[in-house]
Formats: sequence, C-alpha cells, structure tokens
Amino acid sequence: MTALRIFDPHIHMTSRTTTDYEAMYAAGVRALVEPAFWLGQPRTGVGSFVDYFDGLIGWERFRAAQFGIRHNCTIALNPKEANDPRCMDVLDLLPRYLAKDGVVAVGEVGYDSMTEAEEDAFARQLGMAIEHELPVLVHTPHRDKLAGTRRTLDVVRDSGIAPELVVVDHLNELTVGPVAESGCWMGFSIYPDTKMDEHRMVAILREYGTERMLVNSAADWGRSDPLKTYRTGVAMLEAGFTESDVDTVLWRNPVEFYGQSGKLMLDEIDGAEPTGETFAGNSVLRGARPDS
Repeated sequence: MTALRIFDPHIHMTSRTTTDYEAMYAAGVRALVEPAFWLGQPRTGVGSFVDYFDGLIGWERFRAAQFGIRHNCTIALNPKEANDPRCMDVLDLLPRYLAKDGVVAVGEVGYDSMTEAEEDAFARQLGMAIEHELPVLVHTPHRDKLAGTRRTLDVVRDSGIAPELVVVDHLNELTVGPVAESGCWMGFSIYPDTKMDEHRMVAILREYGTERMLVNSAADWGRSDPLKTYRTGVAMLEAGFTESDVDTVLWRNPVEFYGQSGKLMLDEIDGAEPTGETFAGNSVLRGARPDS
C-alpha cells in the first residue's frame, strides 16, 4: 500500500464500523471531520439532535481515537431537515455546540430542494458562523445543481462572510468553475457510483490545480467507500502528480481550511490498537481479548 498522509475533510463515521477505522488508519488517515447530517429517516424533535450532537463531540471522538485517528466535527441543521418544522428550533441550540473544542465549522448548510425554509436556515447559520468566527461547509443540491450552486454563491456573498472561510461541497465538472471564481474553497465527494470518482477528480485537478481543493469520501450509510481519499491520492500519483501535490490535496489543504477555526485537533495519537478504555461505560471492544 502506497504511504500517504490523509485528512478526510468530510466523512460520516457515525454510519461506519470500527473495521472502517482500522482500514482508514492502515491507508494513512490520521484525522477527519465529520459533518452533522440527517439520519436517513425524519427526526421527530430537537432532542434527537441534542443526542446526535453530543455523540459527535463525545463517543465518536473517543471511538476514532481508539484507532489512532483524530476526530473533529461540524455542527448545523442540515438542509434536508430545514424543511421540517419540528426541527427548526434546533437553530436556537447551535451556539452552545459551536463554542466547543473540536467543532471546526458550521455545516452542512445550504440547499437540498431549494426551498424558502432551506434558504432561511442557510442564511441564519451563515450569520452564526460569522458571529463565532468559524468556517462554513456548504452542501449543494442534488438536482438542478448548476443553478443551485450559483444561488448558493449569491447567498454566501450576501451574508458578508469571507469566501476563504467557505467550502462549497459536492462539486463536479459543471459546478467547479463558478466556485473557483468566487474565491471559496472547492469540495468534492468521491463515490463508487455517483457524484465524482477518483479519475474524474484527477482531471479536475489537472485543469484547476491543487489550490483550495478538498477531496473527501463522505462515506455515509449508502453505498460508499471510506478509502476514496486514499484511492484519489494513488490515482494522482499514477497520473504524474508529485507526492507534494498529493500531500497538498489530502493533508495541507484541509488543515489550512479547518485550521481557520482555531479549534482543529491534530495532535498525534500513539498506536492504532484500542486501549481498552471506556466512554460513559462503553468500549469499542466486544468479548474477551487474549493477552498479547
């Protein structure tokens, strides 16, 4: 396996197994950011957000550390659930989470179906990012993507937030140009079947360069691959990019972007074997472990 240093800037580890953490560590992943997102089914109230946010800054951070990976997160009301009146009150709770260590951005925010409710939540959370001096992770809609991306950039510009504090994610060949021109960071989710793959990503890097580029695996509960960052790095090397180019895209860029929060946790963790420690009485271990 080619040795790479990887920071996955957008991966939903709550949906993954400890086996994924082991494979990610073996591939060179040493840090990640997990954005707040929806559960796959509707939440029924604000309380489920509280438990979820607490899990991101507590249990999931502990679980990642057991496998040698630093876990940071972003907090927000995501665009899909912004359309549900039962969820809107969570906006009043966000400031208490945005102040916590390891919360390195507001996100995911933006559009899903381009509704007025989504735009209201988007604008309010951009304001919170400005108030808390945090970067923003923006989700672009799955349908009518170019129009949605252009509208996204309009809302970002109208908010007054500095473009270098914004990453517009889930881009492709059609939408990367306007974001590049805006001064915002460009994010790409690399999937097995949909959105971008590693070879299309290499072609974009050839055209646009490595500056302000973030490559992630997203890796939610759908068909996805938590090693797509690694596979993109290998594809870059095979296409003639230098090791420094790969390190820029897979490590230095996410460190630079999320480092603007002043709360990014990157200190190295010794080893990649679970320590046997517990979090609130829970452990990643199951059953007896023979003594080594």
